Amino acid sequence: MKPIDVAVIGTGWCGGIRAETLAAHPLVRSLHLAETNPERLREMAAKTKAATAVSDFRDLLKIKTIEAVYISATPESTHYPMAKESLAAGKHVFLEKPIALELAEADELIALSKQKNLKFTIGYSQRFNPKYAYVRKCIRDGTIGKPVSALVSRHITRNLGKKISGRIKLSPAAMEATHDLDFVLWCLEPAKPIRVYSQTNFGTMRETSGAQIPDTQWITVTMDSGVSFVIGAGWTLPPGYPNFSTTWIEFVGTEGAIMVDDSHRDVVLNTMDKGMVLPMSTMPGEAVDHTYAGPMAAETIHFLEAVALDRPVLVTAEHARMVMEVYIAADLSAETNQIVSLPMGDSKKVRAVA
Repeated sequence: MKPIDVAVIGTGWCGGIRAETLAAHPLVRSLHLAETNPERLREMAAKTKAATAVSDFRDLLKIKTIEAVYISATPESTHYPMAKESLAAGKHVFLEKPIALELAEADELIALSKQKNLKFTIGYSQRFNPKYAYVRKCIRDGTIGKPVSALVSRHITRNLGKKISGRIKLSPAAMEATHDLDFVLWCLEPAKPIRVYSQTNFGTMRETSGAQIPDTQWITVTMDSGVSFVIGAGWTLPPGYPNFSTTWIEFVGTEGAIMVDDSHRDVVLNTMDKGMVLPMSTMPGEAVDHTYAGPMAAETIHFLEAVALDRPVLVTAEHARMVMEVYIAADLSAETNQIVSLPMGDSKKVRAVA
């Protein structure tokens, strides 16, 4: 077992979690950081004792000993060019979702990673959530029989929603429902999506921003196996606390059903001083003394071990591309009020059917 040199590009919220997780792991020989915010760069370099701390990520790609790169930069328009340059430089790449903004870009990244024989994965952190893993286990081992239908409803606060929607024009389907599309498609594989229908609902986001930003988006997906599922995603809940995220899962099968509450309700603190408080976020999680609550640390370590120990990645780039097809189709469906047929191939040649 040989420790390796690792880089993190973008050390904000998610990138900071990844950098701190990597800094504490014995498989990391040295950690290298890139961050455009000078103050944040100094803070994270000091906290992680980084070997290199630079403002231009390309300086890290020139360091030959770096084997793995985590790309956690925003806005999301940076993902494709950063991943392309990192793969071209011969680095294994972990890329936060989305994989790209166009399917053609995703195809190019996938082809480049295969050409260079590099590991390339996308940050769908909820696969590393034990509750989600248990749902999949109940489906894969036949506990609930043959899957019939599924529902996942995810909502976050408007504080976070405004932050996400303010940096790039991506829908709730692309930025929130994407986690649950990945999860349900993963549970139902090898079945493939063939039809998508979606509707959006407008409210506070449009009223406060003046832009055509929906509050929620609901997506119905039909699989070639005959199973259908519904994903709901929204980002305008009242600001209960900064990182609030609440998710409800229902999976119904021929022999049973499984229901999961992945929300704030499992930990409630009530004190004389502050009253009722929701102290812990469910996504992306947070450090709690000696441990980490949430899936992101486990996800970070999984990719580190995949590179250092030459293991397969859990989230394939091809699967992430399929998720991208579905949420692009959902956006087209919401825009045209039509069912969209899959597979789409090129995102610029999507086919809507009445």
